Amino acid sequence: MWQFFHKLGSPRWFYGIANRFMPWLLVMGLVLTLAGIVWGLAFAPQDYLQGNSYRIIFIHVPSAFLAQSIYVMMASAALVTLVWHMKLADVFVKAVAPVGAVLTFLALFTGSVWGKPTWGTWWIWDARLTSMLILLFLYFGVIALGSAISDAKSSARAVAVLVLVGVVNIPIIKYSVEWWNTLHQPATFKLTEKPTMPAEMWVPLLLVVLGLYLLFGWLAFYRMQTEILDRERRTQWVKALNKPQGAA
Repeated sequence: MWQFFHKLGSPRWFYGIANRFMPWLLVMGLVLTLAGIVWGLAFAPQDYLQGNSYRIIFIHVPSAFLAQSIYVMMASAALVTLVWHMKLADVFVKAVAPVGAVLTFLALFTGSVWGKPTWGTWWIWDARLTSMLILLFLYFGVIALGSAISDAKSSARAVAVLVLVGVVNIPIIKYSVEWWNTLHQPATFKLTEKPTMPAEMWVPLLLVVLGLYLLFGWLAFYRMQTEILDRERRTQWVKALNKPQGAA
């Protein structure tokens, strides 16, 4: 186990492993996501209260789930950066932060579109919405801080500290609907409870969630590979990758 952990810290080893998994993640992610979206938008029944407007849930909920999960992953990687000083952990944080920001924005946007027919307004300073907006600012902060510091080690430490400080916002997002009086509905999926929606609604939603996580895995590997090639561009193994075939 420890040998695998140390290998995982090697940019060269990770680059090769990522190449093996990326095609599978991309294909499986696309299949599940498209199947879930088509099923949810075209074949799932109407909601008895919201009609067809609820169908935005098939984009909103997966985006919100993944936006929060990415930040938790970043916090885990930030801890590894501070404790074990693994370069690959910092590579992960900086590679996926823009992805998390886009998904957080998408969750906020689709939530606003859904809120207009449901609540009668595009935006309200609801606890869940406000904490998600804070998450978007945290992602922006991580991206800006990583770009502002030129020294790689100092940048990695500063970003890791910011990510770990900001992770306190994740339980606030999750439990905001229980801690405060809020318009936002409770969680769609709970591990300890049966879904309140019929299977014709929650099964396609689950497919989109799983598919989007797989697509994130593919995108994370791709962006990490790009970051690795930039950081290791002076090493022999990267020069060998860029060397034309047949060259002496």
